[in-house]
Amino acid sequence: MNNLINACTDLLCEVREKSPLIHNITNYVTVNDCANAILAIGASPIMADDAKEVEEIVSISSALVINIGTLNQRTITSMIMAGKRANELNIPVILDPVGAGASILRNKTIQEILSQVKINVICGNLSEVSFLAGLKVSTKGVDTAKVDEKNDAVVIAKLVANKYSCVVGITGKVDIISDGIRVAKIANGHKLLSRVTGTGCMTSALIGSFCSVTNDYYMATVIGIATMGISGEIAFEKTGIIGTGSFHISIIDALSNMNSTCFLERAKIDETKN
Repeated sequence: MNNLINACTDLLCEVREKSPLIHNITNYVTVNDCANAILAIGASPIMADDAKEVEEIVSISSALVINIGTLNQRTITSMIMAGKRANELNIPVILDPVGAGASILRNKTIQEILSQVKINVICGNLSEVSFLAGLKVSTKGVDTAKVDEKNDAVVIAKLVANKYSCVVGITGKVDIISDGIRVAKIANGHKLLSRVTGTGCMTSALIGSFCSVTNDYYMATVIGIATMGISGEIAFEKTGIIGTGSFHISIIDALSNMNSTCFLERAKIDETKN
């Protein structure tokens, strides 16, 4: 049995035992999905984004998830304030660079966050992370652009991980996670996940939940992404043929029923060290 997979199951149990508070400054399209995903996996969500309280809220939280999906000047200020406070308290910060490369505001905001806040985990699709690597991208909304699929995800993940001294997760048909040295490839998931709004945002929220109970953010990112992939598989088996609405709800069901046995039986994770 893969040692990494075994170690991941310990985190799953620990989140359910401790029910850590996860602070999310996320987008209004998926905020409810993220909150439900966090609850389903056993943690506790709080979705505070006003500058007058974010420093207080992050101070009582165990992780901070920043998602730039629906940007506005008010929340940009809040993201940076919360991130700086989290850094002061050694609370892990997860960044979901939604739509990186799509607009000047979005790109400027990402650079402001990365220059002022120490990010522990970056999780996005190949186009988004390729932009962070300094490549010219053809971002298609929140999805990976076809033209960017030629980019080597392993090379990009390692490059960005070393550039920002963090863990990087790139979601796709095969998910790639790297801390600049270790590389994990995850083959779980189902194509229908890309047809439901919020699955990427939920994945980042799950990563935050697991980062809250360990200092090994690489392992936390692996289990966060793998858990969403496995839940997508289970959801499709249960209700996928009915339609995307039922599939959407079934993802939360699968997350709420996730346990060590299920994870051990279904996780498809390969790891290499370079």
